[in-house]
Amino acid sequence: MALEPPLVGEAERAVTEEWTAVRMGSGKVLVLATPALVAVMEEAAVRALEGHLPPGQTSVGVRIDVRHLAATPLGMRVRARATLVAAYGHRLTFRIEAWDDREKVGEADHERVIVDVERFMERVRAKSDPGREEALSETGRR
Repeated sequence: MALEPPLVGEAERAVTEEWTAVRMGSGKVLVLATPALVAVMEEAAVRALEGHLPPGQTSVGVRIDVRHLAATPLGMRVRARATLVAAYGHRLTFRIEAWDDREKVGEADHERVIVDVERFMERVRAKSDPGREEALSETGRR
């Protein structure tokens, strides 16, 4: 299944205490944490792909270049809109923008890679079993 830009996805979250810089350990202020902003941005990219990948495949994030432009206070909502701008084989590039109720608060360039879920998880499980990791390496499936 070939993916053709533009595919668009959106995600929205309320800024609760668990999403603040204080709670996430990324700062000392009660505002939307940068890691939380990144999570909303990635969720928007994942939503852009819903219904467009064959069964047994998913995407994983491999790079994000984010600019957190403005603080968002507790109680306000933040929403992200991800647009697929390029697809080269299994590598996907998104342009993402995020806003709160008042202004643009972030933008990012984000790359995801399409993977076979079963094979990907096999490699993940192999990390906790050295003998299994060695066997995967020998078969070239690493």
